[in-house]
Amino acid sequence: MNIGIVCYPTFGGSGVVATELGKALAAKGHKIHFITYQQPVRLDIFSENIFYHEVKVSDYPLFDYQPYELVLTSKLVDVVKFEKLDLLHVHYAIPHASAAYMAQHILKSEGINIPFVTTLHGTDITLVGKDASFAPVITFAINESNAVTAVSESLKQDTLKHFDVKRDIEVIPNFICLDQYNYNGNVQELKKSLAPNNEKLLIHVSNFRKVKRAEDVIRVFDIVRKQTPAKLLMVGDGPERRRLEELCRELDTCHLVKFLGKVKDTERILSISDVFILPSESESFGLAALEAMAAKTPVISTNTGGIPEVNKNGISGFLSNVGDVESMAENTLKIIADDATLEKFKMNAYEQAKVFNIHTVLPQYEDLYTNLISKSS
Repeated sequence: MNIGIVCYPTFGGSGVVATELGKALAAKGHKIHFITYQQPVRLDIFSENIFYHEVKVSDYPLFDYQPYELVLTSKLVDVVKFEKLDLLHVHYAIPHASAAYMAQHILKSEGINIPFVTTLHGTDITLVGKDASFAPVITFAINESNAVTAVSESLKQDTLKHFDVKRDIEVIPNFICLDQYNYNGNVQELKKSLAPNNEKLLIHVSNFRKVKRAEDVIRVFDIVRKQTPAKLLMVGDGPERRRLEELCRELDTCHLVKFLGKVKDTERILSISDVFILPSESESFGLAALEAMAAKTPVISTNTGGIPEVNKNGISGFLSNVGDVESMAENTLKIIADDATLEKFKMNAYEQAKVFNIHTVLPQYEDLYTNLISKSS
């Protein structure tokens, strides 16, 4: 198959999933064309069967805000025509689904029929989608897509609740490339540098937005470190970072907390960590939690959205109510109570991650593509 993938090329979950999906499809012999405004962070364009098409927005003085959706539409038309694509797969509803719809109808007027799949990832529905100014466009784009998938049952139900959807939504979960997390590199030196006295390593990875409640991570850690030697790794960056650093000063934990910024190979850092903390107010799936489990790191998380579909309470980690830092700290201490308990949770986390192995999820997308292409031909 010859497939076009449209996504945001950032560190965010939707971009990572779209990129890894394309890479896995390319490895199976499909030709994959990434169409976006810059090269996705995890994409190697020198890989066989992978192509990148940049959406270039001109700086035209008439516009205060450049019309990316229209430029994307034109680029989709161009790539479909000249690369002879079979199907478009757009990740994130805004503005990719509406651009795909417009491109589809422009192409139809020229005698070219191409189906498109829209995958809903989370904030396009639960945050941006709740803005009344976007609702009519999102509703229309979902209903007019040839197929719609959601990354969790929770997100599917949120979509049906907030929008007047008149079509089926198929749940195809996010996935993990487990082979990437069997880290064979020498990490003992790295762990020794971060925890020289064999302290337990707690970790959090996010974009430090309010919805991630990263302050709760700092407060959970403050409780834990008073009862057992521990260090905290904060991976990522974002608007809340300054507040997080100020909170560390208030709690006198700066010497125990290390802000690492944005890290591309998070699997290396996760592989030396003992507990991953995800206290989000809302998560449609919890990809960061799955990545941690794939690295054999148990997860302390909230019980919101799609997280309980990923993190199994008492098995791969523990679930707590949003904001209940005492419960999260207590559960963290249970996991790291002794080496045997920690090892059990680590192995359970890895076994749970296997449920979402890309080799299990990928055929679901291939079957979906094949059915749509056969219907449109």
